[in-house]
Amino acid sequence: MERFFLCLFFSALLVASARTQTLNMPTENVGIIYNRETTFNMKLTTNRGFVPGMEFGRLRTYYKTTFFHISLGEIKHPKEQRQSADPLLSRSFRPFIFGKQNNLFVVRSGWGVKRYYSEKAKHKGVAVGMSYAIGPSLGLLKPYYLAICYPDPDRPGDCRIFHEKYSAENASLFLDENGRIKGASPFTRGFGELSFLPGANASIAFHLDWGAFDEFVKALEIGAMLDVFPKKAPILVTEENKQFFLNFFINLQLGKRR
Repeated sequence: MERFFLCLFFSALLVASARTQTLNMPTENVGIIYNRETTFNMKLTTNRGFVPGMEFGRLRTYYKTTFFHISLGEIKHPKEQRQSADPLLSRSFRPFIFGKQNNLFVVRSGWGVKRYYSEKAKHKGVAVGMSYAIGPSLGLLKPYYLAICYPDPDRPGDCRIFHEKYSAENASLFLDENGRIKGASPFTRGFGELSFLPGANASIAFHLDWGAFDEFVKALEIGAMLDVFPKKAPILVTEENKQFFLNFFINLQLGKRR
């Protein structure tokens, strides 16, 4: 998947670069019909994530738009492996990630620029360009709970289920691969124990806009984004956690200009 996105992204960059070199750019002071645009972003990433968000832009000229964006998504560790819940209890518990310590949700924001390199922007055709942005992020670490089986002293051979997050005291059970883990606890468990991890994000993308100055926005982006944190994000119980996360993405933008 990542190789596919990588080839697609760099092919798009070559196309945009060729267009930039062959076009004679008109003056920047061309009149425009609309002043602002608002879009809803639906981004799919190579990190197996879906990142919804909003973008608020100001049209400076036919060929330049500045914007502010905000989005919410989850970053997963590359080595996460989903495992099935106990088949006898599969209706009660969800599949789980072995060794997972925290969910890492990220609120991203930033300021950026879109530049069009195509004359079709004025003629309701496909406008070709680039977009790039940078800004702060806020990581939200939610403890990951598992349903763990403890022997029931009142019923030999049976067990009691307790929902627990990882700790030094229960490490031997939380990392037990011999059937003590019955599944993942309900997703909502742990939201009252959020901790924060500030960071930053940056992105660059090849941008295609069907009718760049129509009232309704219909655009597609293919690009790459980088998330950076001041320390390793404790997603798994491992020394291989990271503080840099690079992802490729496809982003569908739908919205309206005014």
